[in-house]
Amino acid sequence: MTSPTTPVVDAAALEQQPRRRSGHRGWTAVAAVELAIAVGCVVFDQTVPTLPLLAVAALGLAARRQGVGAIGVRALTPVRRVAGQVLAFTGVWTLLQLAVFLPLAEHLTGTRQDVSDFAGLEGNLGKLFVLLGLSWTLAAAGEELVFRGWIPTRITDLVGAGRVGVALAVLVSSALFALIHTEQGVVGVAATFFDAIFFSGLRLRYGSVWASWLAHGLNNTFGLVAFFLVGPVAGLW
Repeated sequence: MTSPTTPVVDAAALEQQPRRRSGHRGWTAVAAVELAIAVGCVVFDQTVPTLPLLAVAALGLAARRQGVGAIGVRALTPVRRVAGQVLAFTGVWTLLQLAVFLPLAEHLTGTRQDVSDFAGLEGNLGKLFVLLGLSWTLAAAGEELVFRGWIPTRITDLVGAGRVGVALAVLVSSALFALIHTEQGVVGVAATFFDAIFFSGLRLRYGSVWASWLAHGLNNTFGLVAFFLVGPVAGLW
């Protein structure tokens, strides 16, 4: 039995309140336009698409007269318990990536994840701190607001917030998230797709983007610190 202090979000109720506020045809059309812009930003801007996506999300919320709570930015309660659970889940997930998903992707494709963007990180403490700062802000906070908050909400605005709609929202937003990591090669895209599924699961489990933000930041931190200590880390077999 779930503790009443540990909220679990039913997939069918992902964003019902925001949908009630913006559920008429006009807002549905606006949601479709927002999604089209999101796809365009991801496909045509492979540098930092998160920034224009955040701007479009902010405009959409302002037009609806909604706050960020409408896309899932809600307090985690109790904070310490949830943070501890997210830390444990993320640790297990990181091990699964190294032991299962990365090796499978590497063997199937005959390639490894391209981590050339992190060249010079090994043993460089200054660069580690800079990347950690960017990781927890632009990467984790920005990307979670967009890919676990705004985009899934707009998808359920269009197709409904039932189980099928939520599943579609998770898959589409995860695919778009993976596509902004094409610089990491096929293995990197596959790895980030599965990361996105994991982050989405936590977003739904705890009813808040803050849960996926914490997992995203921790996941990146594990990878950056490992790279700083020993260099590029591939699958375990």
